[in-house]
Amino acid sequence: MDFLKTLSVASANSGVSTGSNWLQAGGPVLSSFSPVDGSVIATVTTAAAADYDRVVTRAQAAFHGWSALPAPRRGEIIRQVGLALREKKEALGRLVSWEMGKSLQEGLGEVQEMIDISDFAVGLSRQLYGRSMHSERPGHRMYEQWHPLGVTGIITAFNFPVAVWSWNAFVALVCGNTVIWKPSEKTPLCAVACQQIIAEVLARNDMSEGVSNVIVSGREGGEWLAGDSRIALISATGSTRMGRSVAAAAGARLGRTLLELGGNNAIIITPEADLDMALAGSIFGAVGTAGQRCTTTRRLIIHEEIYDRFKEKLVKIYGRLRIGDPLDENNHVGPLIDKDAVLDYLRALEAIREAGGVFVVEGGQLEGPGYESGCYVKPCVAEVENSWEITQRETFAPILYLIRYRDSLDAAIALQNGVPQGLSSAIMTGSLREAEQFLSAAGSDCGIANVNIGTSGAEIGGAFGGEKDTGGGRESGSDAWKAYMRRQTSTINYSTSLPLAQGVRFDV
Repeated sequence: MDFLKTLSVASANSGVSTGSNWLQAGGPVLSSFSPVDGSVIATVTTAAAADYDRVVTRAQAAFHGWSALPAPRRGEIIRQVGLALREKKEALGRLVSWEMGKSLQEGLGEVQEMIDISDFAVGLSRQLYGRSMHSERPGHRMYEQWHPLGVTGIITAFNFPVAVWSWNAFVALVCGNTVIWKPSEKTPLCAVACQQIIAEVLARNDMSEGVSNVIVSGREGGEWLAGDSRIALISATGSTRMGRSVAAAAGARLGRTLLELGGNNAIIITPEADLDMALAGSIFGAVGTAGQRCTTTRRLIIHEEIYDRFKEKLVKIYGRLRIGDPLDENNHVGPLIDKDAVLDYLRALEAIREAGGVFVVEGGQLEGPGYESGCYVKPCVAEVENSWEITQRETFAPILYLIRYRDSLDAAIALQNGVPQGLSSAIMTGSLREAEQFLSAAGSDCGIANVNIGTSGAEIGGAFGGEKDTGGGRESGSDAWKAYMRRQTSTINYSTSLPLAQGVRFDV
């Protein structure tokens, strides 16, 4: 457990920080359990309402100085954060794996995502462009510019306990905002470690307290942020139910939200597909992170012509999956986050049976040596109908649904789109026509649409998010930065007269 020392994570930690300062928190003490073996890693004292108020006050005060820094200077500080993450990559990756339960390779990959988004944010700091427009009035110039919003609240989920914070925080910071992070109470130590890293860089650059802040708490922390008019933007990643609650509270005060919520992602496999490629994309998409990604592949929509052949290949591969300690690189699948997640998984299996589903790979909870935490389950595969209630909802576990389609690609696209969520989607095909149809306005209704790769994961260069019950928000790359800023249209009159727009005359 040397990685805890490397990351300055103690056996008992405060869960409230304004940077280098860790406040004496007044909330309950939270124990962080590893789903790998069920052991207590460390404890965190959570925030009380008074602690939260102190953090917001500090973040507001810091905003004035931070936003006054030239954007490239803010980018330089984030560049240094990226360098610090490179130094701590191995340790932080191990903490992610140990506290969340994903494989070590995925833990290291998540930290690499943080490094990548820091590089992106550095470049972005010199590209916060506005546009110039031609005025209809002579001697006038029109343009738009972008200004920082203020204090940004970031609510993250347990499944990506560090990367999603960085997507939001690094972009928000180079845009001139200060940030308050409310991490999942299931992975609080990852937040403590990240705050230690960024706080050291900020202090080295003589930045004031309050630029980067953390409040570890239960659900109430998200409620404080959502209902607080001092918070200019809430970026929330999690379940659709949580997103609706955040949107309602922020909407009541006309606050801004950026929501990245659940997914129910499908891969369409057509007769034109390379089945080996389709198999590779389907397997990782379905069992990576033990099915606990918002981009996890939950449905395979397979043409009847190749259905039985593909199912046979899939069953053979599932028979070779190794389940166990995620820090052992020989294993493919680690544990679910906790025993509550296991209960949700078991309830889903029962719902599938009651609806009439047929399991071609049986599921169940694992017990015995190596599975003492009670958090390990079997990845399973079931033949279902797309319209069933259990198929329509997201279960955060390694359950893969097989759905047969007949006739044209139109039928497959209708099945894929026929769920409330709209995050990630994919088609496996060697046909240019099928690929283009899938990507057209009449094709996938998801925020992410892929051809000949799976649904799981995304590169930081593209905007990440989805439609419908997925919330409509976009994080990370492309022009997602605009969500963290306010647009201002400006007109300058450099003439010696004052003409009105639209030719309006007003003589007195």
